[in-house]
Amino acid sequence: MAVSLLDDNRIDLNAYLFGDILAVSDGHLLIMWIGAMLATLLIVTRWQKLLLLTISADLAAAGGLNPRREQLVLTVALALVVAIAIKVVGVLLISAMLIIPAAAARPLSHTPERMAIIALGVGISSIFMGLAVSYFTDTPTGPTTVCVAQRSLFLPLLPQL
Repeated sequence: MAVSLLDDNRIDLNAYLFGDILAVSDGHLLIMWIGAMLATLLIVTRWQKLLLLTISADLAAAGGLNPRREQLVLTVALALVVAIAIKVVGVLLISAMLIIPAAAARPLSHTPERMAIIALGVGISSIFMGLAVSYFTDTPTGPTTVCVAQRSLFLPLLPQL
């Protein structure tokens, strides 16, 4: 509503809500790579501490960790990922791309490490397949990628089919 009241309204709300891969410039791409590397570095270097924190904050405190600091690290990594992906996937769909790969990986894994690796694979393959489907069907990239990722939730059922 506030945007519609502006005199010089050149803001595309659909691009913010659902993402627009065509709006990604070379500068944005560089920022995305740097942000992704930072988030990956944060998670890889602090994996055991973050894992202990997600299991139990009391257990982490008993183990000599500062739970508030570790929560801050996890929040910063999540904020980096969200800020990077909003341009491509959009505000409304970013939560789906955070949840769906992990939900698809959970039934296929017995350890947190394996779950993270499978979720990474599901996320990356969903992005590439979503881009391809979007290209060939001429549909918006963000929603198409989420629809492709959603199909990965049925991966655990494949051996039973």
